[in-house]
Amino acid sequence: MMIRIFERLALALLIATALGPQTREQVLEANVFHAADGRSMPYRLFVPEDYTAEKKLPLVLFLHGGGGRGSDNRKQIEGGNGYLVDLLVSPDAQAKHACIVVAPQSSPLGWVGYDSVTPTDELELVPELLRHLERTYRIDPDRRYVLGQSMGGFGTFAILTLKPDLFAAGIPICGGGVESEAARIAHVPIWAFHGDQDEVVPVKRSRDMVAALAKAGGKPRYTEYKKEGHLIWSKVVREPELLGWMFAQVRRKTR
Repeated sequence: MMIRIFERLALALLIATALGPQTREQVLEANVFHAADGRSMPYRLFVPEDYTAEKKLPLVLFLHGGGGRGSDNRKQIEGGNGYLVDLLVSPDAQAKHACIVVAPQSSPLGWVGYDSVTPTDELELVPELLRHLERTYRIDPDRRYVLGQSMGGFGTFAILTLKPDLFAAGIPICGGGVESEAARIAHVPIWAFHGDQDEVVPVKRSRDMVAALAKAGGKPRYTEYKKEGHLIWSKVVREPELLGWMFAQVRRKTR
């Protein structure tokens, strides 16, 4: 146990160092999206320094876990939620895979309902946020990606099901979805992750969803970490093929 704690601390320090002298809060600008119906949503946004409208860029949507809920526009990129965000915006990753990264923050309502799968009003507002960003930046419509952990893992499956033709790929971590609706997103490349001893979200949730996707004709990837619980973020960010696989995917429309 002590070895794993030091391992996670070392990795956090390594990724934080990769950001250079700037803090995560400086690298990801704080904004608030105001919808036409009066609703609003805090979000953090990363845009490469050399961004120019002459070239389309991929967009990565990060959906935080339950601990990121609130209105401070910080918790969605702090703690465990920071691992994947730091990876995406690190200079090394950006040099290989330049992209725009957006990390919205949900209210206490969260991304999914009490059943852990039904999209909330918060999640349904996220596509509007993405449309807003696409009116401001030149984003490649065929290279939008979504990834999320824990509650955000459920949110990843939920938003894919809600908008099956919006994203080129999804990476749900410690989540789950609606197996009966797997056919709606079987065409979307998905790489799911889970720990086989997850004490928060039963590993069965990922196993069942992956099996349903495969049965529906999909070809999901699935990585299950042996003897690991819920906090697997430090392992996911060290997957050597993670970003290469994600950015290689191009949106596949169902119609």
